[in-house]
Amino acid sequence: MSDTAPSKPFRRLLLTGAAGGLGSVLRERVKAWTDVLRLSDLHDLGAAGDGEEIMCCDLADRAAVLKLCEGVDAVLHFGGISVEDKFEPIMQANILGLHHLYEAVHKAGVKRVIYASSNHVTGFYRTTDVVDADMPLRPDSFYGISKCFGEALSRYYYDRFGIETVCLRIGSSFPAPRAPRMMVTFLSYDDLVELVRCALLTPRVGHTIAFGVSDNATLWVDNRKAAHLGYRPKDSSTPFAALFPATGERPEAGDVTSIYQGGPFILAGPQY
Repeated sequence: MSDTAPSKPFRRLLLTGAAGGLGSVLRERVKAWTDVLRLSDLHDLGAAGDGEEIMCCDLADRAAVLKLCEGVDAVLHFGGISVEDKFEPIMQANILGLHHLYEAVHKAGVKRVIYASSNHVTGFYRTTDVVDADMPLRPDSFYGISKCFGEALSRYYYDRFGIETVCLRIGSSFPAPRAPRMMVTFLSYDDLVELVRCALLTPRVGHTIAFGVSDNATLWVDNRKAAHLGYRPKDSSTPFAALFPATGERPEAGDVTSIYQGGPFILAGPQY
């Protein structure tokens, strides 16, 4: 019997957006699953640590993205713009950049992408609705529109080329909720990592849409159509309830940030 320890599940994983808030969390925790973690971002990533390699890359640069995906087993795509902005920069990073990524993945023979989508693809559903993966998209912003494009593009590359993707409709992933709305959309860092692990290691995922939320007392989403991933959140926003004590005050009748699930994103876009 060999004394050699089993190898990690992957030889090389690519993490884009590695300098961002969630990318920084994943940078430390993904290493347990891969021999080499390739990190990419436009911003400074510091020195490469053990088991890391750094390739800074502009997603709008097609040639650079093609090179970025060479020798990669799977991609964790957390790069791009993650807030509302004017359409042009969102188009470059989140639309053109994502097309470059999927072309590179296809040419490199990569068979799985974990795509950081967003709950803002359905932000114009009301807070009285419960949304599942098959309901029509109702984006609340240019940012949300770009994530709708990403979900559609990834579906095309699965149907046409067999590249599997798990689209993670991430809610609000911070150490703690920052507003009452986030008590519903909260996703703890531990649950984020577990969702990514399930998305990477489930043998067959096809094209899956999964909602990135913890086991919160109130939910606006129904995750049953991603049950095959085996994601079971362990955390909840409930321990933070004291941050937002209940009051008898009610929002004004026309307050769209309380009517719709997208909250402040509804009003965050440029006013043309």
